[in-house]
Amino acid sequence: MIKVVCIGKKHEKWISSGIEMYQERLKQPWNINWDLLPHSNFSEDRARAEESERILKRIKPDDFVVLLDERGKNISSIDLAGIFEDKFNFSREIVVIVGGAYGVDQTIFNRANFIWSLSKLVFPHQMVRLILTEQIYRAQEISSGGKYHHI
Repeated sequence: MIKVVCIGKKHEKWISSGIEMYQERLKQPWNINWDLLPHSNFSEDRARAEESERILKRIKPDDFVVLLDERGKNISSIDLAGIFEDKFNFSREIVVIVGGAYGVDQTIFNRANFIWSLSKLVFPHQMVRLILTEQIYRAQEISSGGKYHHI
């Protein structure tokens, strides 16, 4: 199971239909459980700290934590499949964190096992959810030898 802890509103309709399309194709252990947390009422540093504190409460000590951050490592879909497959082989739950508008504080960076950048481009948080879901589906297909991913 992949748990996505995400700061923000529920999925917008047009995003939701795309996410659902990919989620319906996911099979254990690649399936996604969304944990959407509301934005903080504060701004900047206080928002970052308050949201990060709530995120940390959703993580267990043995979870493999992936933080999405524009300053993270750029990897290929094949690399992502390998990382996730390795963690599933050791029965570790994967938690992917998508921070809020102000990002996350240092406690989340310190807790993350891997910091991943989807792109050097910055995307709206709603689109990040869709891209993330598609990449998890793609990784599943790579891992299982499916035909979705073409080299």
